[in-house]
Amino acid sequence: MSEYILPPRLLEYQLPVATQIFEAEKEIKRSRFLTFITRVQDEPQAREFINSIRELYPDARHHCSAFIIQVDDANDIERSSDDGEPSGTAGKPMLEALRGSGMKDIAAVVVRYFGGIKLGTGGLVNAYTNAVTELLPAVTQATRAIRDIFELHLPHAEAGRIEANLRGLGVVITDTEYGEDVRFHLAILPGHQESVESFLSSMMGAEIELKHAGRMWVESLSDSH
Repeated sequence: MSEYILPPRLLEYQLPVATQIFEAEKEIKRSRFLTFITRVQDEPQAREFINSIRELYPDARHHCSAFIIQVDDANDIERSSDDGEPSGTAGKPMLEALRGSGMKDIAAVVVRYFGGIKLGTGGLVNAYTNAVTELLPAVTQATRAIRDIFELHLPHAEAGRIEANLRGLGVVITDTEYGEDVRFHLAILPGHQESVESFLSSMMGAEIELKHAGRMWVESLSDSH
């Protein structure tokens, strides 16, 4: 089981769901803007995504980009690129749009095919801002949250009933091992150990004490998506 150090400033955050690329297209004064957003969880992965879009549209004039990556116990990694557009008119507005979404581990690429009509500095800022902002609501989100991990040992005969009730309580079961008994790894919100133990004790008719097994990031789909 992968374990993480508890960050002092961040217990949970939103991010795009894994393995999906969200895309949109718009036209402004004959220029085409193709926008792509996906999840990235380190800088090489972000660079790979940006390069993959560049390879798909090699004849485009600009492939502008921005990304934000969450780092445990440190500041976020934030990068942006104007890719030939006037300085500050593309990458920075895109990065601001990503910040405004509240999501992390996210990258955006906007491909521009120039249509022959100059947009001006203000027009470019608005175009790149809106290209990202308008796609963000379509991005399906997940939640990553720090959870305390506890071990729970149960008889086989009780495991199914207890598992269903735990899930109903909102406890995430990250792993299940079968042997002489059934061992669940439970992901519980920090500070909620006693309430879960009380719930289990009432269900089992005996006092239950959970064994702490560390802390880790646990991911789930966001309720709003």
